[in-house]
Amino acid sequence: MAFSLYISKRNQVSLEIRRGYYMNIIDCHIHCSESKEDALIPYAKMNGLNYNLSELLAMMEENNVVSGLLLSPPQNNGSPVPNREIHRLCMKSKDRLFPIITVKPLGSEVSKCLELARANQGYVKGFKILLGYFANYPYDQVYSRIYTYAESHNLPVMFHTGDTASSTASLVHAKPLGLDVLANERQELKIVVCHFGNPWLHDTAEILYKHPNVFADISGLFTVGAKYSRRYLNYLARALSEAIYFMGTAEKVIFGTDYPIERYSDAIKFTKSLKLTSDDIRKIFSANAKKVFDI
Repeated sequence: MAFSLYISKRNQVSLEIRRGYYMNIIDCHIHCSESKEDALIPYAKMNGLNYNLSELLAMMEENNVVSGLLLSPPQNNGSPVPNREIHRLCMKSKDRLFPIITVKPLGSEVSKCLELARANQGYVKGFKILLGYFANYPYDQVYSRIYTYAESHNLPVMFHTGDTASSTASLVHAKPLGLDVLANERQELKIVVCHFGNPWLHDTAEILYKHPNVFADISGLFTVGAKYSRRYLNYLARALSEAIYFMGTAEKVIFGTDYPIERYSDAIKFTKSLKLTSDDIRKIFSANAKKVFDI
C-alpha cells in the first residue's frame, strides 16, 4: 500500500511537471503589517488567517512561493501603513519579500517616497498608487516626479484599480481606463494594473492589448465563503480567460494573492482553473513577474 501511494504521488508530481504547474511561484501583490488599524484585518479573519509575517512566510514556503512583493495595506483612517514599516518587514523576511513604495498624492509625500527609493536602490522594486482611495487620476501632475524616476530606473508603477476595501472610496477614479491617458503620455513607463481592474476586466484587456508597456496582476479578485462564491469563481475564471483571449497572450498577466484577501491555496487553485495552456499558466505564476519587476 505504501509503495502504491508513493507511485501515485510520484505520478501526480510528474503530471504537474508536464502540465507546467510544478514550479516556483512569485507573488507580486502581498499585504502585511503590525498595525491594529489595518483595514484588511476583517478579511484576514474571514479567511481564518492570523495575518502576520510569520504566517505569511510559512504559507509562502508551504506553497512554493519563492519571492513576493510587499505593499502597504490601507488603514481604517484611509491612509496606507507607512512605507518604512513595510521596508522593515521586508528586511525581517531575509530576501523573501521586497518592498513596493506606496505614494500618497501630496508633493511632500512624493519627496519622501523618492528619498526612500534612492536610499534603497535595487531593493525597492516599484511604486504603488492608490486610485480610488484618493480623488486623483493617474495622469495628475502630482505623480510626475515618481514617473520620471521610475522610467529612469526601469521600475514599474502599480495602480490600484476596480473594487475597493472602503465604501467611501471613489470608483470613478478607480476605473482602469484612466491609465490609457497615462500610457499615451509615458510610453516608457512600466504600468501594472492591479486586480485586473475588476470588475472592468475587458477594459483592462483593451489597455494591455493597446499598450506594450502595460501589464496587470490578478490579485484580490475574490474572497471565499459568500453565498454564490462557487458560481462567482466559475464566472470569474471564464471572464478572465476570455479577457486574455482578447489580448491574444498571457505574457502580460502576473500572479498575486492580495494576502490576506486571498489564501494561497485558493489563489493558486483559481489560477490553475484558467482555460489557458500550461505554458501560459507557468508564465503567470512566475516568468512574467521576473520580467516586469526584475526579481
